[in-house]
Amino acid sequence: MKLDGRRESSNVEDRRGRSTGKTIAGVGGIGGIIMILLMTFLGGGDFGDALQQVGSQMTEQQTTGDDGQQVEFTEEEQELAEFSKKILAGTEDVWSQLFKQYGLGEYQEPKMVLYTGSTSTGCGQGQAQMGPFYCSGDQTVYIDLSFFSNMRQQLGADGDFAYAYVIAHEVGHHVQYLLGTLNQAHNQMARTDKTTANEISVRLELQADFYAGVWAHHDNKLFGSLEDGDIEEALNCAQKIGDDYLQKKAQGYDVPESFTHGKSSQRHRWLKLGLSTGDVSRGDTFSPSYSAL
Repeated sequence: MKLDGRRESSNVEDRRGRSTGKTIAGVGGIGGIIMILLMTFLGGGDFGDALQQVGSQMTEQQTTGDDGQQVEFTEEEQELAEFSKKILAGTEDVWSQLFKQYGLGEYQEPKMVLYTGSTSTGCGQGQAQMGPFYCSGDQTVYIDLSFFSNMRQQLGADGDFAYAYVIAHEVGHHVQYLLGTLNQAHNQMARTDKTTANEISVRLELQADFYAGVWAHHDNKLFGSLEDGDIEEALNCAQKIGDDYLQKKAQGYDVPESFTHGKSSQRHRWLKLGLSTGDVSRGDTFSPSYSAL
């Protein structure tokens, strides 16, 4: 991606190097990070219901560790932090414009927290093994930047636009929150059986994929940000985070009724639809029959 000269979002809190409180239990055993990704990668949905506010302001370039010592970051870590801030800024520019264009009111920008290991959130205690997530309780995207290394090493999903897709997907959950889609879906999920709830979750995640594609379409129109190979990076990433791909990788077979994010083909298709059209009105993943997604 071409990001030279792009602004960085001011809605970012840097907590890296600081681990706080107790963590939510991670998933152990065979499969390691793949099993964790299986349930939570690009999630946001299940983790974003509680209503409490996060606090603690840290500096942008460096944080303080638990022992009070300054934590210094590698050049790669700092580049990823700056990259993430620029991508968030791009989502702010695009979604502010689209909300006006589609008569959706004023876009309320989400926050982003960069952290290491674990951190307190408006939805409870988050930990890096959960992958990036969106918390509707404080309207914040949380991400441990080491996740991008895990993407590359564990899934073979690499490239700056693949990383941008991860962030844009989580911002897509914020768009769903602002439009009322997220809370409505969660309420429906709480009132139904597990299989149906999983299907609703898939619809949420595919729509967030679509919104990520819509963002990329318009970001490229505004800034000429996409380069040769970028789209292929994101589509490859979408392919490798499908529930069927991850389940087969982790256990050798898939269990369709347990899917919560969608098959590889579905994630690929909805991201590509957003990328190609940029049309917010084309992102209805709730009206079609489940089999037609």
